[in-house]
Amino acid sequence: MKISTKGRYAVRVMLDLALNNTGECIKVKDIASRQGISEKYLEQIIAVLNKAGYVNSVRGAQGGYRIARDPKEYTVGMILRLTEGSMAPVACLEKGAPECERCDTCETLEVWKDLNTAINRVIDGVTIADLVERRKKRNENLDYSI
Repeated sequence: MKISTKGRYAVRVMLDLALNNTGECIKVKDIASRQGISEKYLEQIIAVLNKAGYVNSVRGAQGGYRIARDPKEYTVGMILRLTEGSMAPVACLEKGAPECERCDTCETLEVWKDLNTAINRVIDGVTIADLVERRKKRNENLDYSI
């Protein structure tokens, strides 16, 4: 399983909005500059986040985007499922998938189930607030001496 740039960038955008949340709107060009993402691609990603209600948009000269809720309320899993769809490692474990004709005799099914459980435990166990804290700790540990 690979996570596309869309999914990775969506997590970075949400983190950027959380880190720079002053109550003021944040412009796409500022996020794009900080994150090294083209404005055009960022606009596509932020449109998905906006439609889902993860970010709020404000039009006009003072407009831009803000994270809609507390960063504790967003897990990496929520954002990845929004942008990537199912995170199941195999099609037979996707929600709503018809039961596989081989499930009674599939020796590998338990491996895929365990992998699916592990993936979901990790991505659903990390919030945007957790990533903010990781950033703060990393910045605290940087040695600025020459």
